[in-house]
Amino acid sequence: MNTYNPLLTDFYQFTMAYGYFKLNMHEKRANFHLIFRKTPFKGNYAIACGLESIAQYLSAWHFSPKELDYLAKLKTPKGNVLFSLDFLDYLSKVRFSCDVEAIPEGNLVFANTPLLRIEGPLLQCQLLESPLLNILNFQTLIATKTSRICRAASGDPVIEFGMRRAQGPDGALSASRASYVGGCVATSNTLAGLLYGIPVKGTHAHSWVTAFPSEQEAFSAYAKVLPENGVYLVDTFDTLQGVKEAIAIGHRLRKNGNDLLGIRLDSGDLAQLSIAARELLDHAGFENTNILASNSLDEYVITDLKNQGAKISSWGVGTNLSTAFDQPALDGVYKLSALQNDQGEWDYKLKLSDSPSKISNPGRHQVRRFFVGERWVGDVLFDLSLGVKDNVHAISLSSTPEELSYADVDGFTDLLEPIFKAGKQIRANESIHLLRNRRADELNTFWKQYNDTAIYPIGLEKNLYQLKQKLIRMYKPT
Repeated sequence: MNTYNPLLTDFYQFTMAYGYFKLNMHEKRANFHLIFRKTPFKGNYAIACGLESIAQYLSAWHFSPKELDYLAKLKTPKGNVLFSLDFLDYLSKVRFSCDVEAIPEGNLVFANTPLLRIEGPLLQCQLLESPLLNILNFQTLIATKTSRICRAASGDPVIEFGMRRAQGPDGALSASRASYVGGCVATSNTLAGLLYGIPVKGTHAHSWVTAFPSEQEAFSAYAKVLPENGVYLVDTFDTLQGVKEAIAIGHRLRKNGNDLLGIRLDSGDLAQLSIAARELLDHAGFENTNILASNSLDEYVITDLKNQGAKISSWGVGTNLSTAFDQPALDGVYKLSALQNDQGEWDYKLKLSDSPSKISNPGRHQVRRFFVGERWVGDVLFDLSLGVKDNVHAISLSSTPEELSYADVDGFTDLLEPIFKAGKQIRANESIHLLRNRRADELNTFWKQYNDTAIYPIGLEKNLYQLKQKLIRMYKPT
């Protein structure tokens, strides 16, 4: 199935697009932002991820005869044709023509700041809401989860093992990609290795051991076939006996110029078993043999195992990573924030809510990050039309708004970068290894200043804040 398909969207996007077309609003220039409202996993940051997948989707976005034929067959509840021929004819000719700005992958991002801004014909922007959210929400969530797991591992290698438990083939591939950006050193997903250039790792399963008359014969056969891939799963029967069998194979491997690279523990008391296994390995002269652990790991389990003194040197993390088990969705939203009128001027838009955190921000935004030396001091959203003064004042987006001043900063950088201009990609896709390094650099900078619970300041530039309050008063019933 081709996932780069324009029908990969919620159906109400088509009914709205049809309405815009019939009311001759479809070509009006619109501005939308994609944000998430709350930082995932009760943390204080997220890792932007998924932009390359979005670029691939947008570059391929058009309606084929097959898709138009499907839309032509759809009916109203009364059995009449839903979409008119002139609308379908328009779709057959339309090509992606929007401008897109986005925060590059691997950057740290925070709640209520746009990960992406799209500007172009209203109909196109509307039809793209659901796929943009689908891609960015999931990959950002998984990259963030991975970074937390890797931080708990304190520099130990983490391998993504989650394919078999992921939500379908697309979920598995996206998770493998995002987990590498987020900090994993490799994946078990072979197709992800081909598609994204991620290192792949794997040894054998319990089925290999049980396919032979004994564990010793299974290890011996594996060593014969793959002598340079000497990592053995030791807990099929008795774990410590399995370690001893692996050590025996290790001595044979060394005679032929190879070595016992590692053992894997997949069940039982991982802390105590790893301590006992380390003693056996060291006593036998295999001080450099790695102990890889798997079995329902996440950042909390890894932290607990380290606190118990576990002698684990690398971690295979599956279900809890690839499904983001403790928070299976990022609450990303996509809001119309400005619409050009017939005079070519921008009319600012916002959505009201009884929950202040759900009131959207009007305008056409850029996100500016301020520095004092190398220290981040805050991000500010400002409107492209209203601009921003050198002596920047902002109002925080926290639950208790306060004034923020950035008059005495050393510098700043604007985070949203042009990706598409008039439908043409103008920023090349980046190497996944570069994205991974960027994430590492960003986290190193961030963690020099902030702990696990510190709130990084995000604010609306004061003129934009005042505009928002004016619109709230205008639209809110008295």
